[in-house]
Amino acid sequence: MPETEPTPTLHEGFSEPGATARPWAEVSEVLSSSEMFWLSTVRRDGRPHVTPLPAIWLDGALHFCTGAGEQKAKNLESNPHCILTTGTNEFRSGLDVVVEGDAVRVTDEPLLRRLAALWESKLDWRFDVADGGFRDPDGGTAPLVFGVAPTKVLSFGKGEPYSQTRYRFAA
Repeated sequence: MPETEPTPTLHEGFSEPGATARPWAEVSEVLSSSEMFWLSTVRRDGRPHVTPLPAIWLDGALHFCTGAGEQKAKNLESNPHCILTTGTNEFRSGLDVVVEGDAVRVTDEPLLRRLAALWESKLDWRFDVADGGFRDPDGGTAPLVFGVAPTKVLSFGKGEPYSQTRYRFAA
């Protein structure tokens, strides 16, 4: 699916004078070039769960994988709402990005093959595709693959000027 261009809105209350809404192309570049993200999910009892993991931006969605028995997979089974964040650990430079959406299992084999190729080229992490999922070629785990199409994205420009921009996607 082609990437949908969202509607940006600068939050003037959290931005310095002279700041403008960051172009979506900058945000999309951060999502494409970042290797590590923080995934936030919610346990059945309401407690939050946060973990770092690699993710791939493709066709307007972030994709990640996890073992079926891992906490994040269990959380997503009962509540697909999640947040993925990425950016820098710098205070005065960079662009931090927060992606909100629902995690949906990816089982489409052509998409899985494209994702496996990206995992290998970007992260040097090889997966085979079989039975609607990833397979470790060395016989290890068979991770589940999820995609998160954003419903809302926030970007935080750090430096001169500081800015906060919200991007809304058409429903």
